[in-house]
Amino acid sequence: MTQPISSEPGLAEMAMNGIRDLIRAQGLRPGDPLPSETALAAHLGVSRPVTREALRGLATLRILDIGGSRKARVALPDASALSLVLDHATYSRGMSIQQVLDVRRTLEMRTVGLAAMRRSDAEATELLDITARMFAALEGGHTDLMELDIRFHSLIAKASGNHLYAMLVDSFWIITRQTWAIGWRSRATHQNRRDNIKCHERIATAIMAQDASRAEAAMSEHFDSAVSVLLRAGVT
Repeated sequence: MTQPISSEPGLAEMAMNGIRDLIRAQGLRPGDPLPSETALAAHLGVSRPVTREALRGLATLRILDIGGSRKARVALPDASALSLVLDHATYSRGMSIQQVLDVRRTLEMRTVGLAAMRRSDAEATELLDITARMFAALEGGHTDLMELDIRFHSLIAKASGNHLYAMLVDSFWIITRQTWAIGWRSRATHQNRRDNIKCHERIATAIMAQDASRAEAAMSEHFDSAVSVLLRAGVT
């Protein structure tokens, strides 16, 4: 009888590392299939239950894609796993919203400058379109506006041309959805909320003009405003 995985401590982690080494050694790219579970178990020198556990672990991390009865395939990584880690780290270490904003500011001051230099015409046009939709959404509930805001910052990171920046910025989406309403309530007046969207518009306009200095100044203004509004509301 096969022993339960819990009786073989460390083997699943070792198998996960072995599968990652195999992916690199064979030059596998996103979408490429891995060998069968049986072949992997033989290659790694572990049982099939351990191999199965390793495959599931890598799928959770979005390193592999496992669907139905298909062979496991190399996945195109996204920010979902990292987002969960950041959310847990923020909660478990008792980090404040202001600390999260400080990290985001560091990242996004760089991405906005790169986006101004590297953006495509389509990306620049979409950023301006998002700001127009944000003005329209201001008259309704805040949920649509929140999603547009998240998309705005995500698109800037994508336009930077650096996939790692894009993944890092996107990894804040869980935290942002949990805290966005606090900032919304802190901007208590319609004019204050409208001014916030105008700042987004200035960022988008600077990116369209490929003016990195102006884009960075507008992004700095955006984060200064966010920090100030939250502090006045007693959010530290």
